[in-house]
Amino acid sequence: MTIKEKQDELISDFSFMENWMDKYEHIIQLGKELPLIDEKYKTPDHLIKGCQSQVWLHTEMQDGKLVFTADSDAVITKGLVSLMITVFSGHTPKEIAESEIYFIDAIGLSSHLSPTRSNGLLSMLKQIKLYAVAYEAKSQSQKNGKEL
Repeated sequence: MTIKEKQDELISDFSFMENWMDKYEHIIQLGKELPLIDEKYKTPDHLIKGCQSQVWLHTEMQDGKLVFTADSDAVITKGLVSLMITVFSGHTPKEIAESEIYFIDAIGLSSHLSPTRSNGLLSMLKQIKLYAVAYEAKSQSQKNGKEL
């Protein structure tokens, strides 16, 4: 599925939930299903800055696509990072860097999260996009015969 299709699927999933308690429970459940980051990546280098909770994010390139793993010490935050990984993992750096993200507003996260959680969510998005840009630049550099 494309990034757009994944966002549309999340929007559809959340549209069936009538209240925010159900939506929070769903976010927490997604966090429980998150593919966990290898313990060796739970280092300060992998912490996302700007999150009130600790959130570790690791990415690696597999067959030209970025694969993300993550973990958090807070259940809601773990669910939020799981949403991000659902949307972005398995796509090329270029697809991620150029994607327009609309599911956050469409499912109402922006208006129902506390300011600190909203900032953390934006920090996750920013970090994922930065990884994508860095991998894309490295890829372009290698194509041109220059190593970064």
